[in-house]
Amino acid sequence: MKQTPKEEQAESHDLNLSRIVEPLLSWYDGNARILPWRELPTPYRVWISEIMLQQTRVEAVKPYFERFVSALPGVAELAGVSDDLLMKLWEGLGYYSRARNLKKAAGLLMERFEGKLPASYDALLTLPGIGPYTAGAVASIAYGLPVPAVDGNVLRVVSRLLASEADITRPIVKRTFEKALARILPPARPGDFNQALMELGATVCLPNGVALCGRCPVRAFCEGLRQGRAMELPVKAKKKARREEERTVLLLLCKGRAAVRQREDKGLLAGLWELPNVEGRLAEIEVEERLYAWGMPPVRIEPLTDAKHIFSHIEWHMTGFVAYVERESDVNGLCWVTREELTGEIALPSAFKAYTRELLDRLPQ
Repeated sequence: MKQTPKEEQAESHDLNLSRIVEPLLSWYDGNARILPWRELPTPYRVWISEIMLQQTRVEAVKPYFERFVSALPGVAELAGVSDDLLMKLWEGLGYYSRARNLKKAAGLLMERFEGKLPASYDALLTLPGIGPYTAGAVASIAYGLPVPAVDGNVLRVVSRLLASEADITRPIVKRTFEKALARILPPARPGDFNQALMELGATVCLPNGVALCGRCPVRAFCEGLRQGRAMELPVKAKKKARREEERTVLLLLCKGRAAVRQREDKGLLAGLWELPNVEGRLAEIEVEERLYAWGMPPVRIEPLTDAKHIFSHIEWHMTGFVAYVERESDVNGLCWVTREELTGEIALPSAFKAYTRELLDRLPQ
C-alpha cells in the first residue's frame, strides 16, 4: 500500500532521528553536568527541579533547589508549608505562580495519591502546574517510562537536526516532534535520552547563532548543519513587544520600621508582598504631596537611582525615593515591619531587588 505524505514525513523523521540515539547517549555519559537533582533523582526532587528550571537558568536554580528541598524534603512538608515560608523560599526566582501550584499539587497528592507523585504520565498531567514537558520529564527520569520531554532546548535541537522550517511556537509542531521522539526513545534509558537532548541544547546546540557544532556528538546526522542553515533555525514567530510602564517606588521609614504591602490575589505578582509604589514617574514635590495626603508627613525625602525590571510581557521603568516619615499609617494596606521580619518572613519579588537593598541598608541591624 502506498504511503501517504504524512506517513512518509513521519518515517523520514524517524530515520533521521534514530541515528542519534547511541552517539548522544554515549556523549551524555561522559559529559553530563553534575547537578544536585541528578545525583538523587527521586520523583519529588525531579519535579521540584523541573518546575524551578522553567524560565530560569540552571546556575540560578542550584542554590534555590538545595534550600527548598532541605526545608521541604517531601510532599507532606510542601503541602503543609505556610504561604509566607513558601514565598520566602522562592524569593527572587520569579514566576511565583509556580510555587503556588507546587503547594496546590502537593495537597492533591496527599489527598489522591498517598503523598506520592504517580508513576503515570496522564495522572501527572492532572496536577496543577504540570504540563506535557514536566510530566514527561518526571515520568521518564524518575520512573523510567518511555515518554518524551520536549522543552525549548529540545525543540531547537530537533529543528536543526531535521532542518525543519516549522514554527516551533505552534503547539501542533511541538506535538509532531514529541511523536517523532516517542518512536525512537530507547526503552532501557528514556530518562537519560531526554536529559541528553536537553543537555545538548543547553551546552552545545545553543540559541541565537552561537551553536558549537564542532563539539556536537551528532553533527554527522544534522541536516541543518549539512545545508549550512543550522544557525538560522529554529523558526519562531516574533513575540509581541513588551508593554512599558513607569512606576515610582517609595521606601517609607519610620522609627526603625519600613512599610510594605500585599498585592491583590490576581494579576501580576498576585498575592505577593511589595514595596509601596504608584503608577507614573513622580517628582519629589509630588511624592511629598502624596505622603501628606496619606497622613504621613515627611521629615526628609531623598531620590534614589532609577531601576528597570523585565517581566515576560511588561517592562517596569522605576524611579525611587526614600522618605523618613513622622508617623506610620495603614493607608492603602501598608504594614510596617522590622529588618528581621523583612529578611526572615517577608518575601519581596526580584522586581524590587535594587530598592530592597537600599531599604535594608537604612534599617537598623
